[in-house]
Amino acid sequence: MTDRIFDLSEEPARLSVRHGQLVIQRGEADEITVPLQEVATLMVGHPQVTFTQAVVARLAEAGGVLVVCDGRRMPAAMMLPLDHHSTQAERFDLQAEAPQPLRKRLWQQIVAAKVNSQARVLEDFYGNDQGLLVLAEKVRSGDPDNIEGQAARRYWQALFADPKFTRNRDAEDQNRLLNYGYGVLRALVSRAICGAGLHPSFGLHHHNRYDAFRLADDLMEPLRPKVDRAVVERVRALGAHVPLDKESKQFLVSALMERLTLNNESRTLFDVSARMASSLADVFAGKRKDLLLPEL
Repeated sequence: MTDRIFDLSEEPARLSVRHGQLVIQRGEADEITVPLQEVATLMVGHPQVTFTQAVVARLAEAGGVLVVCDGRRMPAAMMLPLDHHSTQAERFDLQAEAPQPLRKRLWQQIVAAKVNSQARVLEDFYGNDQGLLVLAEKVRSGDPDNIEGQAARRYWQALFADPKFTRNRDAEDQNRLLNYGYGVLRALVSRAICGAGLHPSFGLHHHNRYDAFRLADDLMEPLRPKVDRAVVERVRALGAHVPLDKESKQFLVSALMERLTLNNESRTLFDVSARMASSLADVFAGKRKDLLLPEL
């Protein structure tokens, strides 16, 4: 089966369902039909996109994610499947009851994997990891030394070869591309979490009371450098103020569709995120000790 991402941000459209197919109608253009089972994420960004209730219901039944964007065409809200796993209630209980030492150990694995991935990105672009590989080896349970933050300070200054660059969600530069890429990534990881019978709000480390997707924010950390790499390539080609237009979005989504390595096997991001989430469920159930984490 093919997992696909649809971004409806550039022109008006009407969405409906017919015979198990998502139907997309855009003005005078020929309608597009795609099996609902193939829709991993549907991003709605244009203010004149309309859809029937059947689209929302059938998309959820098929395990897809609906992402609604704000006036800047940035992801603002998500709708996830509510009941998409046979033992969901049991897994919710195990997840909620997971002891703090276990959560800290899992966060240690996630931070180490993230910093390693950041190091690989810097090595690929500049031949210098800025000491991140050494930092990754120093991560302890719960990351009490904030190795993640130490690595971030080195990483962001080096990533765009601009010592003045800072990660700022509201900045009108390449940060817009990072925001968009992370938004798509967050939706995909949230979908995988629900598919594994886990609740996206029960985080391992992130604990913002207003964040309904804390676990997604945890698990997506080692995958963020995949977005960073694509943004660097885009900025190198078109400059820091490259517009977040249709072409840039297609470029970022295409980068996310490139394959990753997991257990020495080449897999899609959809498969990797599903296996990551499933491995976490197995850890909570006492079936394994460590998370499955990808190599970028």
